Amino acid sequence: MNVRRSAAVLAATAVIATAAPAVAASPSPSPSVVIPEGLYGAGDPTYDGVWRQSLALIAQDRVKVKPATEAISWLAGQQCANGAFAAFRADPAKACDSKVMVDTNSTAVAVQALSAFGGHEDEIGKASTWLQSMQNKDGGWGYTPGGASDANSTAVVIGALSEAGQDVAAVVHEGRSPFDALRELALPCAESGAFAYQPDKKGKLAANADATAAAVVALRGTSMLRAKVDTWPEAACADAPHLTEEQAAANGASYLAQAVQKDGYLKSVLPGAEDQPDYGNTADTVVALAVQRGEKAARKPLTWLEKNSATWAEQSGPAAYAQLIIAADVAGGDPRDFGGTDLVEQLNATGPAPQKAAAEKPSEDSGDGSGNAVWWTVAAGLAAGVGIGFLFSGRKKKRQP
Repeated sequence: MNVRRSAAVLAATAVIATAAPAVAASPSPSPSVVIPEGLYGAGDPTYDGVWRQSLALIAQDRVKVKPATEAISWLAGQQCANGAFAAFRADPAKACDSKVMVDTNSTAVAVQALSAFGGHEDEIGKASTWLQSMQNKDGGWGYTPGGASDANSTAVVIGALSEAGQDVAAVVHEGRSPFDALRELALPCAESGAFAYQPDKKGKLAANADATAAAVVALRGTSMLRAKVDTWPEAACADAPHLTEEQAAANGASYLAQAVQKDGYLKSVLPGAEDQPDYGNTADTVVALAVQRGEKAARKPLTWLEKNSATWAEQSGPAAYAQLIIAADVAGGDPRDFGGTDLVEQLNATGPAPQKAAAEKPSEDSGDGSGNAVWWTVAAGLAAGVGIGFLFSGRKKKRQP
């Protein structure tokens, strides 16, 4: 659940740290491509356009905001004829060829987003079929078609298949299901009970917090769109010859709870940034703890994000706002008053005005205009806001990030 760049760079970075292709990249205040109408954010969308757009739409749906038709249409129009999505296609009218680098993460997150809106059954069906055709022998998926399976890619595909109406446990390749693939990446309790992103070159597994958060949510059979708070018995980490999905999720949640127990946040695992908070992965952890252990377990990291994430979100753009909205919505927070910030308003201002906001008119009866503050805030943002941020932001019309 985070940020991106070229497929090769993204895959390499993901091994180091993240969930889905969301990994913080360098700010891109001057996009190298024309930012199309309907796209959220002001940064170059080359490596994250579909991802950030999908997260924005998912977050808006969760808080009952009806996105602009053009925002949904832009996402649907990114699909290739074979059902797959690339990170970004500057000219969607041009047929996809071998040079278009489609990937499982962009495809899966687009499915989750489009599932929130009616009329996209064909796109969802084609994407689901493509994803299933790309399943590896171990039951999982890598970022690129045919690439080695990893926990984050497998998890986001599980969410997509669930939204497409598939019985995930029955989606098998050579007798192996997506849940089998995730279990293969689970560490024994003596080594934390966490999940690895994928084995290293020697086949060794190393605990990865964001891979663990993604796996916990996926093992519950849910998605970013439908994840909701739940409270399962708080089980200690336990090994078994064949872990059930429930026990594997419980083990992962146990690891995450310990990881945020002291400070309330996860630290970055990127080289040279070990002492810096990892805001995006902390948000993912909030969701995982909430769906497995309930609001109380997620409260400490959620509270930390409320107090500390404003600057990160402003710099990072729509995907960051979306991650925080999803975390707050799942874990019982208030996305419209998150540490004093209205995350929903901030996200809306990075893209085309939502349908309801676009239809609102200033009231002639208002003496001081205060009743129209939200309308004017959105209008001002659309007209003059500036957008900077990471690759997970974007929109050319100088909308605020």
